[in-house]
Amino acid sequence: MAGRKYLSLIIGLVGWLSTTSGLPSLQAEEKDPKVTGEPSSAMPDYTIKLDTITSGFDGKTCWVAPRAGIVPGKSSDSSPSVVLTMQKLWLKGSDVFFAVNDVRTDDLGKTWSPPLEHATLDRRKEPNGVEIIVGDFTPKWHAATGKLLGTGPTVRYQKNAAGAEVKISQNDASSRAAYSVYDPQQRSWTQWEMVVMPDDPKFFYATVGASQRVDLPNGEILLPFHFKTRGQSPYHTSVMRCSFDGKKLSYVAHGDELSRPTEQGVEYNEPGGRQTGVFEPSLTRFRGRYYLTLRNDRAAYVAVSDDGLHYGEVKRWRFDDGGDLGSRNTQQHWVTHSDGLFLVYTRVGANNDHVFRNRAPLFIAQVDPEKLQVMRSTERILIPERGAGLGNAFGVTEVSPNETWVTTAEWMQGPQGISVPGNKYGSDNSVYAARIVWKTPNRDWDAR
Repeated sequence: MAGRKYLSLIIGLVGWLSTTSGLPSLQAEEKDPKVTGEPSSAMPDYTIKLDTITSGFDGKTCWVAPRAGIVPGKSSDSSPSVVLTMQKLWLKGSDVFFAVNDVRTDDLGKTWSPPLEHATLDRRKEPNGVEIIVGDFTPKWHAATGKLLGTGPTVRYQKNAAGAEVKISQNDASSRAAYSVYDPQQRSWTQWEMVVMPDDPKFFYATVGASQRVDLPNGEILLPFHFKTRGQSPYHTSVMRCSFDGKKLSYVAHGDELSRPTEQGVEYNEPGGRQTGVFEPSLTRFRGRYYLTLRNDRAAYVAVSDDGLHYGEVKRWRFDDGGDLGSRNTQQHWVTHSDGLFLVYTRVGANNDHVFRNRAPLFIAQVDPEKLQVMRSTERILIPERGAGLGNAFGVTEVSPNETWVTTAEWMQGPQGISVPGNKYGSDNSVYAARIVWKTPNRDWDAR
């Protein structure tokens, strides 16, 4: 593992970027006047400490989707173990993943173990030369059973006529939510299994996508997912209610089936003729209500619920001044504190057209939970960009009442394959943990 870099910073002053070793300078581009660095008085105060967990690039593969879960300490005053999963991506293909690895820290990031590959989270062979794997793996502590439970979508591959490995289209290959359980003593994961869905054509492709879930006091799980029938059909989003006994994750029911709203002046078909609908949702609970953020090729959307299953209007994400959020064709995730609700996202208009799909820098801003708007004055850069995408491979972990971590990696791939290495921006497949350190502890933290 590369030597660990530890940077402690309060982000937002552009001048900082040009003086900090290893981070990019924006002097060649016009500064974005809407990027602000200081928190407003209306938001919970926090600082950001940026850790580089590992770095280095071999030119053929890169680490993607680093997401962490905790195993609580044995006593209330002991530190949790943080288990961060990630996997290698082959740069010449599209979403060609290899076995899930993990790294672990038992001292809140002072030291990390080397990457450990898990055969139980590797590919399996299916008939006709097809292989299947779990990707976008997302671990989270399940307090009711005392287990670290990870979930992720399944992806299938086959050889094309030229003998190259390719991902089978989501129009032709079904997918399910896969899951695995961690053993902290053995530092191992169980063989991944798939959630059994109802036998219905609309669930031909029914899976999670780096989804943030909510665990209920009775041990049941609210797991957001997206689904579609076979062929060129748009995705819909829903939340499934699941049972989990510490070993098996089971579908029980699901709630409203949400679709992308019809908007004046916006065509339904996305670029390239895709009809993506709404997909890769993430869920959080804040002050007794449930908030769902949803991805779409052209925009990002949000909906709210009183019970986590039945939702009101699906609304396009906007700033509180009426401007569009500008988050397109990528994920957003929640940071939740007892005193405020935050969204982590990427967007256009940040001098970042050189980044594939504008997926960096990574921003954080407070959300108005009543108006369902992002408060522009609270926007801060959480992780700066260095030419590589950050926004489609990140996760959020509530490590303690005092810290929430956002983890991501520099995705070293662009529209024509390997397009990022060697450019002037300096990306090197660094794996980051942006540690949000709260001035006031999160009163709702419960080892979740």
